[in-house]
Amino acid sequence: MRLVQIAASAAALLSTGANAAIPELPLPQSCSGVSSSRFQYTVASGWSAFKIAGGLKQVRTIVWDTEGNMLVAQSGRGISVHTFGADGCINSTSMLIQANQLNHGLALSPDGKTLYASGETAVYSWSYDPVARALSNQKTLISGISTGIHFTRTIAAVPNSDLILVQVGSNQNLDMAAASPSTGRAIIKIFDTTKAPASGFNYNTNGEVFGYGLRNTIGFVPDPSGVFWGVENSGDDFARTENGQQRDIHQDNPAEELNNLGNPLDPERRNIWYGYPTCFTVWDPSPFSGLKTGDQFVLSPNNTFNDASCAQNNAVPPRLSFQAHSAPIWNTFNADASKMYVAFHGSWDRSPPTGFKVVEIPFQKLDDGSYEPVAPADSQTGYKDIFGAPNPASCTANGLTMSNCFRLTAAAWDPSGRGLFVGSDNSAEGEIFILTPSS
Repeated sequence: MRLVQIAASAAALLSTGANAAIPELPLPQSCSGVSSSRFQYTVASGWSAFKIAGGLKQVRTIVWDTEGNMLVAQSGRGISVHTFGADGCINSTSMLIQANQLNHGLALSPDGKTLYASGETAVYSWSYDPVARALSNQKTLISGISTGIHFTRTIAAVPNSDLILVQVGSNQNLDMAAASPSTGRAIIKIFDTTKAPASGFNYNTNGEVFGYGLRNTIGFVPDPSGVFWGVENSGDDFARTENGQQRDIHQDNPAEELNNLGNPLDPERRNIWYGYPTCFTVWDPSPFSGLKTGDQFVLSPNNTFNDASCAQNNAVPPRLSFQAHSAPIWNTFNADASKMYVAFHGSWDRSPPTGFKVVEIPFQKLDDGSYEPVAPADSQTGYKDIFGAPNPASCTANGLTMSNCFRLTAAAWDPSGRGLFVGSDNSAEGEIFILTPSS
């Protein structure tokens, strides 16, 4: 078995909590009925890319069940399930549930027997049979979620527990009220599924605060130690006002973020503030005096509240930063967490645009058993491109999912050993690609 197949299989089993062995499948050279990629792409040396599925609607999240079936959240359509033949191609597709209110969140419990999915205002659960590929016993697990410009609600199951994490973004670009966790916005909360009332939880009044001050952390994933790492979409169209003078900084600031969110099973890592809506992260330090990439800043410093106030008020800075407006959507680790992969949706608020790619972040395991990026926090080169649009500067955007390039979303390692699956939610066509390293 190839090393990449071993790594991919182990990574998938780690993320789902599954114990069953899933048969290895070959990387196909072609699949009947699958058209070529709708948009051009480039692949880094040592990688290959193959379109495994098309004709879908806005692929947002991919998860794998304990039988090796691929479950896909298609925004505005529902959840589809796909099986694979011995040639590695998809040999059957069906809708687990058709529901236009479902738009992003998708997760399986650690034992693979409960499925969670989300719409803008609620999270639902079902009993799931992976052999029959069937759902039953639908429940509204969480309701009362706020609406706003960020309408996706990411769900993650916490390994070795009955806990789930549910994320809600801000309701506007600069949501000042979200400074309070009681709003239930710009936040990730923890819910114990064994304690759900018959009518379900209320998002704002139930659950525990995991982290807040997170403008829109769409992707978050645990490392092997149980620590979750989240990718954060920061603000748009910002200006900074100093001494009565306003300067437009939005082209290259604020940075997108990679945050160490901690282990939800650790009671000391609860109710942590990450800065939003007052503290943001520097990408390009040139507009700032005395700050570097990765430092936090405020939009209107004054004598009583300035850049230094972020640290003084215990705002947690990111562990690594990404170029402004890259729009990270999903992240995942390989088997030994030596690499993290992040899918960037791509920008609308930058000229020229950036993003529209998948990047690889080298990680390291420290002597105490924890994991962190190899690059220092002030690095602008802590990741490298492995797959993306050949000319992102030409990727014009018309809305969040309409572009002349793919809009990359889901990222999940294949338990059958073929590589990293990534999705695109471009409104023209939902597509799924396999990215495979050569060694």
